[in-house]
Amino acid sequence: MKDKPTIKALVMDVDGTLTDGGLYIGAGGEVMKRFHVKDGYAIHDLLPQMGIVPIIITGRTSEIVAQRCRELGITRLVQGSSNKIEDLKKILADENISITQVAYMGDDLNDYDCMKQVGLKGCPSDAVSEIKSIADYVTQSNGGNGAVREFVEWIREKGE
Repeated sequence: MKDKPTIKALVMDVDGTLTDGGLYIGAGGEVMKRFHVKDGYAIHDLLPQMGIVPIIITGRTSEIVAQRCRELGITRLVQGSSNKIEDLKKILADENISITQVAYMGDDLNDYDCMKQVGLKGCPSDAVSEIKSIADYVTQSNGGNGAVREFVEWIREKGE
């Protein structure tokens, strides 16, 4: 018997986790974000094979993020979150998933409350020290450079 329940959801932050944290702002005010294809493959192809629901909860609001979610088949998206733990609990209730069955990947203090409560915690190598100190796994990659893929593969290898 396993010590922890099987992971059924992977919750991800966007800026600094799925992206490098940079905001590219053009002369006309348009904002661009850079995503890594290796993270996209993990979300679109590996997570469904593992029976894991991808969820994004982010403090910012961006049509770019909504577009990326559509490309990757992510249907559980919360943008403009001012209270990530409350938003997470609402989604988990809808999905009938226990918080201990959640893996969470974040990089900054606004992810801390969620990460303290979930079953598995991961962060990119360039996460803030407070997040690194509670993470079960710190990737070798920085955010936006395949860190999510690395965390997904670690979960798969653990057999969670």
